[in-house]
Amino acid sequence: GIILSRMLYTVGPVYVAPDTLQSMTKPMITHRSPEYKELHAGIVDKIKKTLDTDMDVFLVSGSATVFNEGAIRNAVSDRMLGITNGSFGNRLIEIGELNGKAVDKVQVPWGKAMRPEDIAGKVGKDTEAVCWCANESSTGVFSDSVAISKAVSEQNPDALKIVDAVTAAYTKDLRVKDMDADAIIFGTQKALALPPGMAIMLCSERMLDKAKTVKNRGFYTDLLKIKKQSDVNYALTTPPVSLMYGLDYQLDKLLGEGMGHVYERHAEMAKLVEDWADAKLAGVFPEEGYRSKGISVLNRGDLDFDAFHKKLKAKGYEISNGYGDIKEKTFRIGHMGDVTPAGVKELLAVMDEILEE
Repeated sequence: GIILSRMLYTVGPVYVAPDTLQSMTKPMITHRSPEYKELHAGIVDKIKKTLDTDMDVFLVSGSATVFNEGAIRNAVSDRMLGITNGSFGNRLIEIGELNGKAVDKVQVPWGKAMRPEDIAGKVGKDTEAVCWCANESSTGVFSDSVAISKAVSEQNPDALKIVDAVTAAYTKDLRVKDMDADAIIFGTQKALALPPGMAIMLCSERMLDKAKTVKNRGFYTDLLKIKKQSDVNYALTTPPVSLMYGLDYQLDKLLGEGMGHVYERHAEMAKLVEDWADAKLAGVFPEEGYRSKGISVLNRGDLDFDAFHKKLKAKGYEISNGYGDIKEKTFRIGHMGDVTPAGVKELLAVMDEILEE
């Protein structure tokens, strides 16, 4: 019976507000009922509204990784290109390879944004899809996916574009229409401020057309099977109904706040942390101009992070360790979802106290 009442400023799972937890305690319904159809339809509609898109919205039980894998399995028969500037870009490449695809790789230095020039001449006519991570959670870099997408299409208009938007969606305007991607993938446990358990994909017509030509798409994330069910507001396999009540509730909350305000709030929280890191520690890791609004990756300098974090936890706050190749040099503060600038100021004040000790 461990019940922690720590305030999470983590990279995910993130803080889930009491009212949000409460919204998930409604009575169970079956996923083949009229009530379920209404819930599913409402969620799809609200995701389209909040992200300003008319793409298909697919919902599957699992973490976002399940759709990263699903997108690759549906889009690629033989060859793809993976652009990476961190651990999660690397994961997309690994998924491609483990599914037997030939993966060409473009490696961008950690802490740097992926730019159109990084893929100049790299998208061949046999490149079926290009994958990248919009906001690299290991480095705190938010690349310009609109620019990357354009560079892909200029080289090969038929190449599909698969974007991991796990820590990008709902922290900053993704400009979905301008991005013109074929799969934009995220989950519930980041800026939607819900427990983990559901993957969400925005899917294009091009992606569905391509899937018709690809063999061995598997079952669980076969986009053609999912589309058929989705069109009648059903899930292909059993969905996490309780979590969907929470998702419906959170989307209402986002629409109530207004997406412009949501993005401003995230920008404000990011700036507070960046300014603090510059003043009190060794600054932030990612390059200027391409910094995440949902995650700040701070340089540790000579800070003993484990000792520091232990004291922070004792005072009721939790942040996140560094990740991947820069794990020992950095630590991360998540400021996405239902946390506020006032809350971030409180966190930073407590961190100041610990540094003074």
